[in-house]
Amino acid sequence: MPQQPSVSQTFIEESIKLLDQSMIKISHCLDQLTDQQIWWRPQQPLNSIGNLMLHLAGNLRQWTVAGIGGRDDDRDRESEFSHREQIEKRELLKRLSDTVDQTKSLLNHLREPQLTETRRIQEFEVTVLGAITHTTSHFVGHTHQIVFITRLILGDRYRFHWSPAKQRGDVPI
Repeated sequence: MPQQPSVSQTFIEESIKLLDQSMIKISHCLDQLTDQQIWWRPQQPLNSIGNLMLHLAGNLRQWTVAGIGGRDDDRDRESEFSHREQIEKRELLKRLSDTVDQTKSLLNHLREPQLTETRRIQEFEVTVLGAITHTTSHFVGHTHQIVFITRLILGDRYRFHWSPAKQRGDVPI
């Protein structure tokens, strides 16, 4: 009989799955939008999809690549939100995908005892487990903001990626 995966391994696999599902949703939204629409803001003090993507990459890099992995933290959080110069969606998606890939690689190399180690990230004392939980839920939350803004821009022209009538295995959106 095959050995059951440990709880820690299952947690890491589920965290990676959440990141992958979010990337599918974000890519699906970007496929429907122009570069200009990605930088549209519902109101001036609110974020564009482009700003949210810069923020997701910055947060994920700070909490996982730097915070868990020990790399230098060079994040400029304010610039993620204040950036106004249009970056092409292809470049935004590459930046975010690269950060997600780095995170997934890091998570895949973690071992159970490391999950309870403490790290100082953004002035917070957290366990590695807590950092993973924080950053994946943060990533999913902003992914749904991206979906909402896409639907706000497109209205009835928004194409759903998933519906109950489609085959199982698709990511609901």
